[in-house]
Amino acid sequence: MRIAYVLFEVRRVVRDSRFLAFAVALPVGLFLLQAGMFGGANGAASIMGGLAAFGAFRAALDTGARAAVERGAGWQRQLRLTPLTGAGYLAAKATVAMLVAVLPIAGVTLAAALLSGVHLSAGGWAGAVLGVWAGTVPFALLGLLVGQVATPQNVQTYQGALLLLLGFAGGLLIPVSVFPRALASVAQVLPTYWLADLAHGAATGGGRVGQAALVLGLYTLALGAAVIIRYRHDGART
Repeated sequence: MRIAYVLFEVRRVVRDSRFLAFAVALPVGLFLLQAGMFGGANGAASIMGGLAAFGAFRAALDTGARAAVERGAGWQRQLRLTPLTGAGYLAAKATVAMLVAVLPIAGVTLAAALLSGVHLSAGGWAGAVLGVWAGTVPFALLGLLVGQVATPQNVQTYQGALLLLLGFAGGLLIPVSVFPRALASVAQVLPTYWLADLAHGAATGGGRVGQAALVLGLYTLALGAAVIIRYRHDGART
């Protein structure tokens, strides 16, 4: 039943044209704009990494946060009456968020390769796509946590605040190298800083892959535990 539910959720997401416009078209458009302005294959490769990561982060966050609407409509209470377990439901939602996150990564990297002349080795492309995708796991869980905490009325406020804080302060949209020293130090605490480091490193051949994987792994464990605790608490009230 979990597979059937995942397929149902994926179809529901990809039929949302507004979601696809923001999740896929926006990062691709931003990449083409910035790559055209700053030019050069090396610059375009770095921009590609940051915007692929931003698109994946946003898609995973938004997909997970949709659970707030389902909670408000009583959908989660209905699912508790089906053979789908709580763990199965959460795993399915996280899986859907990760599948959807592939779309902006693919869109940005294809635009970079076909339209901006970015050339990487096979390992470089694998890192740019698979590395960024794997690094998106904690953000799928963050979206789920938002979906378990927020209401349908305020979920967009949560999403907007997180996008601004993590997207800009974490270095996905603005290089941390231009930040004031104090803000740059704060940025290194954020998970998006390490996703950006992973993405830029994969695209340009640098980065601290091991350290980024460790930090993002710790965020994954912490956010996963928070999602489970919140889901059980919500279930106990119903």
